[in-house]
Amino acid sequence: MSHRRAVILMICAATLWSIAGVLTRHLDGARDFEVTFWRSFFAAIFVAVAMLRQYKKAFIPRLRLLGKIGLLSGCMWATMYSCFMIAITMTTVANTSIMESLSPLFTAFLAWLILRQHIPGRTWLAIAAACAGICWMFAGSISQVDQRGLLGMLIGLGVPIAASVNVILLKKAGHTVDLIPAVFMGGSISALMMLPFALPFQASLHDITILAILGFFQLGFPCMLMVRASASLSAPEIALLSLLEVLLAPIWAWLGADEVPAQATLVGGAIVLLALVFNELAAMRED
Repeated sequence: MSHRRAVILMICAATLWSIAGVLTRHLDGARDFEVTFWRSFFAAIFVAVAMLRQYKKAFIPRLRLLGKIGLLSGCMWATMYSCFMIAITMTTVANTSIMESLSPLFTAFLAWLILRQHIPGRTWLAIAAACAGICWMFAGSISQVDQRGLLGMLIGLGVPIAASVNVILLKKAGHTVDLIPAVFMGGSISALMMLPFALPFQASLHDITILAILGFFQLGFPCMLMVRASASLSAPEIALLSLLEVLLAPIWAWLGADEVPAQATLVGGAIVLLALVFNELAAMRED
Protein backbone atom coordinates (compact mmCIF):
# COMPACT_ATOMS: atom_id res chain seq x y z
CA MET A 1 0.00 0.00 0.00
CA SER A 2 1.28 3.47 -0.90
CA HIS A 3 1.91 6.06 1.79
CA ARG A 4 -0.79 8.32 0.35
CA ARG A 5 -3.41 5.58 0.38
CA ALA A 6 -2.50 4.68 3.96
CA VAL A 7 -2.95 8.35 4.98
CA ILE A 8 -6.40 8.36 3.34
CA LEU A 9 -7.39 5.21 5.22
CA MET A 10 -6.28 6.75 8.53
CA ILE A 11 -8.23 9.94 7.79
CA CYS A 12 -11.33 7.82 7.09
CA ALA A 13 -10.78 5.84 10.30
CA ALA A 14 -10.35 8.96 12.46
CA THR A 15 -13.43 10.58 10.89
CA LEU A 16 -15.57 7.53 11.67
CA TRP A 17 -14.19 7.33 15.22
CA SER A 18 -15.22 10.96 15.77
CA ILE A 19 -18.99 10.29 15.48
CA ALA A 20 -19.15 8.39 18.80
CA GLY A 21 -19.92 11.41 20.96
CA VAL A 22 -22.73 12.90 18.91
CA LEU A 23 -24.52 9.54 18.50
CA THR A 24 -24.11 8.68 22.18
CA ARG A 25 -25.83 11.94 23.14
CA HIS A 26 -29.01 10.69 21.41
CA LEU A 27 -29.37 7.53 23.54
CA ASP A 28 -32.51 7.17 25.68
CA GLY A 29 -31.96 4.68 28.52
CA ALA A 30 -28.61 2.96 27.87
CA ARG A 31 -25.84 4.29 30.08
CA ASP A 32 -22.18 3.70 30.99
CA PHE A 33 -21.39 -0.03 31.07
CA GLU A 34 -24.37 -1.05 28.92
CA VAL A 35 -23.33 1.38 26.19
CA THR A 36 -19.82 -0.06 26.23
CA PHE A 37 -21.14 -3.62 26.17
CA TRP A 38 -23.42 -3.19 23.15
CA ARG A 39 -20.92 -1.16 21.12
CA SER A 40 -18.15 -3.72 21.75
CA PHE A 41 -20.56 -6.60 21.06
CA PHE A 42 -21.63 -5.21 17.69
CA ALA A 43 -18.01 -4.35 16.78
CA ALA A 44 -17.01 -7.98 17.44
CA ILE A 45 -19.90 -9.21 15.25
CA PHE A 46 -18.92 -6.87 12.40
CA VAL A 47 -15.27 -7.95 12.42
CA ALA A 48 -16.24 -11.63 12.79
CA VAL A 49 -18.48 -11.43 9.70
CA ALA A 50 -15.73 -9.65 7.75
CA MET A 51 -13.22 -12.32 8.79
CA LEU A 52 -15.59 -15.16 7.87
CA ARG A 53 -16.04 -13.64 4.40
CA GLN A 54 -12.30 -13.25 3.92
CA TYR A 55 -10.91 -16.34 5.68
CA LYS A 56 -13.90 -18.74 5.46
CA LYS A 57 -12.81 -22.05 7.06
CA ALA A 58 -9.52 -20.52 8.18
CA PHE A 59 -11.35 -18.26 10.68
CA ILE A 60 -10.42 -20.29 13.81
CA PRO A 61 -6.84 -21.02 12.64
CA ARG A 62 -6.33 -17.28 12.10
CA LEU A 63 -7.30 -16.64 15.72
CA ARG A 64 -4.85 -19.30 16.88
CA LEU A 65 -2.05 -17.66 14.90
CA LEU A 66 -2.36 -14.39 16.82
CA GLY A 67 0.30 -15.34 19.36
CA LYS A 68 1.35 -13.16 22.29
CA ILE A 69 1.51 -9.95 20.26
CA GLY A 70 -1.99 -10.51 18.89
CA LEU A 71 -3.48 -11.32 22.30
CA LEU A 72 -1.85 -8.25 23.84
CA SER A 73 -3.13 -6.12 20.94
CA GLY A 74 -6.62 -7.51 21.58
CA CYS A 75 -6.35 -6.49 25.24
CA MET A 76 -5.29 -2.98 24.20
CA TRP A 77 -8.27 -2.68 21.84
CA ALA A 78 -10.54 -3.83 24.69
CA THR A 79 -9.04 -1.20 27.02
CA MET A 80 -9.62 1.54 24.46
CA TYR A 81 -13.20 0.44 23.75
CA SER A 82 -14.09 0.31 27.44
CA CYS A 83 -12.31 3.41 28.73
CA PHE A 84 -13.52 5.63 25.88
CA MET A 85 -17.23 4.86 26.21
CA ILE A 86 -17.25 5.01 30.00
CA ALA A 87 -15.38 8.33 29.91
CA ILE A 88 -17.67 9.88 27.31
CA THR A 89 -20.74 9.12 29.44
CA MET A 90 -19.14 10.86 32.45
CA THR A 91 -17.70 14.01 30.87
CA THR A 92 -17.99 16.09 27.70
CA VAL A 93 -16.92 14.94 24.26
CA ALA A 94 -14.29 17.71 24.19
CA ASN A 95 -12.76 16.66 27.52
CA THR A 96 -12.65 13.00 26.48
CA SER A 97 -10.98 14.02 23.23
CA ILE A 98 -8.41 16.06 25.15
CA MET A 99 -7.25 12.94 26.98
CA GLU A 100 -7.10 10.98 23.70
CA SER A 101 -4.87 13.63 22.18
CA LEU A 102 -1.97 12.62 24.42
CA SER A 103 -1.51 9.53 22.25
CA PRO A 104 1.06 11.00 19.76
CA LEU A 105 3.38 12.01 22.59
CA PHE A 106 3.21 8.57 24.22
CA THR A 107 3.54 6.83 20.85
CA ALA A 108 6.58 8.82 19.72
CA PHE A 109 8.34 8.10 23.00
CA LEU A 110 7.57 4.35 22.84
CA ALA A 111 8.60 4.18 19.16
CA TRP A 112 11.94 5.75 20.04
CA LEU A 113 12.40 3.61 23.16
CA ILE A 114 11.19 0.19 21.94
CA LEU A 115 11.41 0.24 18.13
CA ARG A 116 14.54 2.42 18.06
CA GLN A 117 12.72 4.38 15.39
CA HIS A 118 14.16 7.69 14.24
CA ILE A 119 11.55 10.42 14.71
CA PRO A 120 11.99 13.25 12.16
CA GLY A 121 12.29 16.76 13.52
CA ARG A 122 9.13 17.79 11.66
CA THR A 123 7.16 15.11 13.53
CA TRP A 124 8.44 16.25 16.93
CA LEU A 125 7.54 19.82 15.93
CA ALA A 126 4.05 18.70 14.86
CA ILE A 127 3.57 16.81 18.13
CA ALA A 128 4.70 19.87 20.12
CA ALA A 129 2.31 22.14 18.19
CA ALA A 130 -0.54 19.64 18.61
CA CYS A 131 0.13 19.42 22.37
CA ALA A 132 0.07 23.23 22.55
CA GLY A 133 -3.30 23.23 20.79
CA ILE A 134 -4.62 20.60 23.18
CA CYS A 135 -3.43 22.60 26.20
CA TRP A 136 -5.26 25.61 24.78
CA MET A 137 -8.42 23.51 24.46
CA PHE A 138 -7.97 22.16 27.96
CA ALA A 139 -7.51 25.61 29.51
CA GLY A 140 -10.88 26.66 28.16
CA SER A 141 -12.83 23.78 29.69
CA ILE A 142 -11.09 22.73 32.92
CA SER A 143 -13.00 25.28 35.00
CA GLN A 144 -16.27 23.56 34.03
CA VAL A 145 -15.20 20.06 35.10
CA ASP A 146 -16.95 18.66 38.20
CA GLN A 147 -15.88 15.64 40.24
CA ARG A 148 -17.66 13.14 37.98
CA GLY A 149 -16.18 14.80 34.92
CA LEU A 150 -12.69 14.66 36.39
CA LEU A 151 -13.12 10.92 37.07
CA GLY A 152 -14.28 10.49 33.48
CA MET A 153 -11.16 12.23 32.22
CA LEU A 154 -8.94 10.01 34.38
CA ILE A 155 -10.66 6.91 32.96
CA GLY A 156 -10.22 8.42 29.50
CA LEU A 157 -6.47 8.50 30.10
CA GLY A 158 -6.51 4.73 29.55
CA VAL A 159 -7.31 5.36 25.87
CA PRO A 160 -4.06 7.10 24.79
CA ILE A 161 -1.93 4.74 26.89
CA ALA A 162 -3.52 1.63 25.37
CA ALA A 163 -3.57 3.21 21.89
CA SER A 164 0.14 3.98 22.05
CA VAL A 165 1.03 0.45 23.13
CA ASN A 166 -1.23 -0.94 20.40
CA VAL A 167 0.42 1.12 17.65
CA ILE A 168 3.83 -0.17 18.76
CA LEU A 169 2.47 -3.73 18.65
CA LEU A 170 1.12 -3.15 15.13
CA LYS A 171 4.52 -1.93 13.96
CA LYS A 172 6.38 -4.68 15.79
CA ALA A 173 4.22 -7.39 14.21
CA GLY A 174 4.74 -5.89 10.76
CA HIS A 175 3.71 -8.29 8.01
CA THR A 176 4.38 -11.40 10.10
CA VAL A 177 1.10 -11.39 12.06
CA ASP A 178 -2.39 -10.55 10.80
CA LEU A 179 -3.80 -8.34 13.57
CA ILE A 180 -7.32 -7.95 12.15
CA PRO A 181 -8.37 -10.86 14.43
CA ALA A 182 -7.02 -8.82 17.36
CA VAL A 183 -9.74 -6.23 16.66
CA PHE A 184 -12.30 -9.04 16.99
CA MET A 185 -10.64 -10.18 20.20
CA GLY A 186 -10.76 -6.64 21.57
CA GLY A 187 -14.50 -6.33 20.99
CA SER A 188 -15.14 -9.77 22.50
CA ILE A 189 -13.01 -9.13 25.61
CA SER A 190 -14.56 -5.70 26.17
CA ALA A 191 -18.12 -7.07 25.82
CA LEU A 192 -17.42 -9.93 28.25
CA MET A 193 -15.83 -7.55 30.76
CA MET A 194 -18.76 -5.12 30.64
CA LEU A 195 -21.59 -7.69 30.65
CA PRO A 196 -21.85 -8.24 34.44
CA PHE A 197 -21.94 -4.47 35.03
CA ALA A 198 -24.37 -3.81 32.15
CA LEU A 199 -27.17 -5.98 33.60
CA PRO A 200 -30.09 -5.47 33.78
CA PHE A 201 -30.32 -4.08 30.24
CA GLN A 202 -32.26 -0.82 29.86
CA ALA A 203 -31.57 -0.02 26.22
CA SER A 204 -34.58 0.56 23.98
CA LEU A 205 -34.77 -0.56 20.35
CA HIS A 206 -33.81 3.01 19.45
CA ASP A 207 -30.70 2.72 21.62
CA ILE A 208 -29.79 -0.71 20.23
CA THR A 209 -29.97 0.69 16.69
CA ILE A 210 -27.62 3.58 17.55
CA LEU A 211 -25.22 1.25 19.37
CA ALA A 212 -25.22 -1.17 16.43
CA ILE A 213 -24.26 1.72 14.12
CA LEU A 214 -21.49 2.65 16.55
CA GLY A 215 -20.24 -0.94 16.78
CA PHE A 216 -20.26 -1.52 13.03
CA PHE A 217 -19.22 1.81 11.51
CA GLN A 218 -17.63 3.79 14.35
CA LEU A 219 -15.57 0.97 15.85
CA GLY A 220 -15.21 -2.31 13.96
CA PHE A 221 -14.73 -0.94 10.43
CA PRO A 222 -12.37 2.00 11.21
CA CYS A 223 -10.22 -0.15 13.51
CA MET A 224 -9.76 -2.59 10.63
CA LEU A 225 -8.79 0.35 8.40
CA MET A 226 -6.17 1.40 10.94
CA VAL A 227 -4.62 -2.07 11.02
CA ARG A 228 -4.35 -2.07 7.21
CA ALA A 229 -2.89 1.44 7.10
CA SER A 230 -0.34 0.79 9.87
CA ALA A 231 1.95 -1.21 7.58
CA SER A 232 2.73 1.91 5.51
CA LEU A 233 2.87 4.58 8.22
CA SER A 234 5.29 5.27 11.06
CA ALA A 235 4.05 4.89 14.63
CA PRO A 236 4.03 8.66 15.39
CA GLU A 237 2.34 9.35 12.06
CA ILE A 238 -0.51 6.95 12.91
CA ALA A 239 -0.99 8.66 16.26
CA LEU A 240 -0.88 12.14 14.74
CA LEU A 241 -3.46 11.31 12.07
CA SER A 242 -5.67 9.83 14.77
CA LEU A 243 -5.86 13.33 16.27
CA LEU A 244 -8.39 14.19 13.56
CA GLU A 245 -10.87 12.40 15.81
CA VAL A 246 -10.04 14.87 18.60
CA LEU A 247 -10.65 17.79 16.25
CA LEU A 248 -13.88 16.50 14.68
CA ALA A 249 -15.63 14.97 17.71
CA PRO A 250 -16.49 18.28 19.46
CA ILE A 251 -17.65 19.73 16.13
CA TRP A 252 -20.10 16.85 15.51
CA ALA A 253 -21.32 17.13 19.14
CA TRP A 254 -21.84 20.86 18.58
CA LEU A 255 -23.71 20.44 15.30
CA GLY A 256 -25.70 17.33 16.22
CA ALA A 257 -26.22 17.51 19.98
CA ASP A 258 -25.99 21.22 20.89
CA GLU A 259 -22.91 20.56 23.02
CA VAL A 260 -21.32 23.95 22.36
CA PRO A 261 -17.51 23.87 22.60
CA ALA A 262 -15.64 26.71 24.27
CA GLN A 263 -13.87 29.19 22.01
CA ALA A 264 -10.56 27.86 23.29
CA THR A 265 -11.58 24.41 22.04
CA LEU A 266 -12.08 25.74 18.51
CA VAL A 267 -8.81 27.71 18.51
CA GLY A 268 -6.88 24.76 19.95
CA GLY A 269 -8.48 22.45 17.39
CA ALA A 270 -7.31 24.75 14.57
CA ILE A 271 -3.75 24.53 15.91
CA VAL A 272 -3.98 20.72 15.98
CA LEU A 273 -5.25 20.66 12.39
CA LEU A 274 -2.43 22.92 11.19
CA ALA A 275 0.10 20.64 12.92
CA LEU A 276 -1.33 17.60 11.11
CA VAL A 277 -1.36 19.32 7.71
CA PHE A 278 2.22 20.56 8.21
CA ASN A 279 3.48 17.08 9.07
CA GLU A 280 1.80 15.37 6.11
CA LEU A 281 2.83 18.03 3.56
CA ALA A 282 6.41 17.77 4.78
CA ALA A 283 6.27 13.97 4.49
CA MET A 284 4.94 14.20 0.91
CA ARG A 285 7.77 16.57 -0.08
CA GLU A 286 10.33 14.11 1.34
CA ASP A 287 8.78 11.28 -0.70
